[in-house]
Formats: sequence, C-alpha cells, structure tokens
Amino acid sequence: MNNQKKICFHQVKLLSLSIGLGTVLLGCASAQDNKPISIDGSSTVYPITQAVAETYKAQNKDAVEITVEFSGTTGGFRKFCEGKTDISNASRPIDNQEISMCNRYNVRFIELPMAFDALTVVVNPANNWAQSLTTEELRKMWEPAAEGKITRWNQIRADFPDRALNLFGAGTDSGTFDYFTEAINGQARASRLDYVKTEDDKITVQGVEQDANALGYFGLAYYEANAKQLKAVPIDAGSGAILPSRETVERAEYKPLSRPLFIYVNLEAAQKNPALRDFVEFYIKQAPELVPTVGYIPLPQEGYHLANVTFQNGEAGTVFEGKSQIGLTIGELLRKKAKF
Repeated sequence: MNNQKKICFHQVKLLSLSIGLGTVLLGCASAQDNKPISIDGSSTVYPITQAVAETYKAQNKDAVEITVEFSGTTGGFRKFCEGKTDISNASRPIDNQEISMCNRYNVRFIELPMAFDALTVVVNPANNWAQSLTTEELRKMWEPAAEGKITRWNQIRADFPDRALNLFGAGTDSGTFDYFTEAINGQARASRLDYVKTEDDKITVQGVEQDANALGYFGLAYYEANAKQLKAVPIDAGSGAILPSRETVERAEYKPLSRPLFIYVNLEAAQKNPALRDFVEFYIKQAPELVPTVGYIPLPQEGYHLANVTFQNGEAGTVFEGKSQIGLTIGELLRKKAKF
C-alpha cells in the first residue's frame, strides 16, 4: 500500500467512527463552500472532460465556473501536484516523479479510469502505399537513432516510394508521447525529436491533412472526428494488421497501442468543495454515454461502479505503482481496480 492510500485510509477510519464510511466525502462541506473548478492536462482526455463540463453546465444553470484546458498529461500533473488544479486529465498513469511532487506539496489524489483509447497512426488519404505498418517499422521511424537519418518512405520498406517522410506527433509534455514511445521504442520519452511536435492534436490533424507524405499519431477521438480528411493505418504487432476501433480494443486485439484514460481528483479539494464532488459524481454517471460520442471506448458498467466506489470512499493513490503498463486490456484494468 503506497503512502497516498495510507494517509487517506487513516482519515477514513478516524472519521468513520462517528459519521460512517460513506459520508467521508459527502459530509465535508456545505453548499456555500462551492468554488470554481479548474481542470488541465491531457489533450487526449480533453474532449471527454469538455463534453462532460458542457453537459453539466447545460443541466445546472447555477453551476460554478468550470475551466477545462490542456497542457499535456505531464504539464497537467505538474500543475495538479502543485495544487493549482482540481482535476488532472491524464492519458497515462501518474509516474513516480509526479507522485513525489504531489507528496511534496501534500496533494493526495484519487485515480479514476474513465475510458479506453486506441492510439491511432494516420496518413493522408493520398497515401496509397502504407496499407499497414508493423510495430517494428514504426520503431524504425520513431526511435532516437532515426533522427536525421530515416527521412524517406522507402527507408521504411523497400517497396514504398522514394518520397519524403514528414512526421507529426505528440509534444514532450504529452502522455501520448510517453505512451507511444514506450510502446513502440521500448522506453518512455525515447524518440527522435526532428518532427512537428505539439500538445494540440488539431495541429497534427491539419499537418497530415495537408501533406501527402505525412504520418502522425494521436488518440482515436481525433481520428474519428476527422475520418474524411485522414486515413488510419492498421498496425501489425505480430498477429496481423489491426485497425483501431471500439471493437478491436474491447476484444483486446489492438495492441500495444490501446490504453486507459484517467481523471485524477484532488482529494482535499473534493472534501472542501461540494461543487467539485457533484461534478465528479456527474462525470462518472455520464461517462458511459458521453465517452463514445467523442470517439473513445467506454468502460463496462463495472468500471464506472468501481470508480464511484473509489471516489465515494476517498480512496487515494494509484494501482499502477508509478509506471505505465503497455498493452493493458480493459479486463486487466478492472481486475486491478477491483483489488484496490
């Protein structure tokens, strides 16, 4: 059991002697303590949280101000662990350095998986040669040794044309960058850096859309929203080329580029701000319907039940021990949370 969880459970145990376990979060503050809600972090998770915030405000005319921004998972955790935001959107689990930072600033957090994603490799529709790519070919494109050397498509595969290879991808403050590099190159943050990098996935969309020689990667939602302008590339990890989709993720076929998506909630802020508690409860309840509307894969109902139990009990900490787990399936995630 990590320190985050120990601290929270000690509080739960003390408070539950007099008011009951289920009221630890619900009984901490009254309506007059409502405060604005600040959210930052992953651009991948941003569409989900933005959709939830818009729906929440539409159904609650007197709702507090909810600010949803994105600076990448890493950038978002930096702000969150310094106590500057209430919720951090994340496209990877919190890592050990970030846990240490949160501990340094006395920020205890609740980890809530909200969806699954399929990291999607895209090319321009005019690209008629990359009908599929292997994970080894992706590594050849993106590994650090490729910088300045692998610059033509025919260097990836001999029967590809002798055309410029123009790469677009996630910025270095992005959880997508961390996950993609670990899944493809074998080490998080190990990547060539001579590409167009950005925490704004719309820039990658525009870059690939305008360049027949381009290739980029981002979360499934950004492909789904731009499917007429882009072409998704099936990825072969050794068992045949698989397109990213809800079905291939649910069947655990799209590997190693499928991953869980999270929100992290500041526990103390949730105890003191009823508006934040209400919003998180609304988020968990609405996620099954809203997640697919923005192009991601919802968890089974059991996943949202576990998230609600985690939040209501104020269970602080992470089940990932400060590191990502590449190729995690939905079933494996649920088993992790059920044991938490």
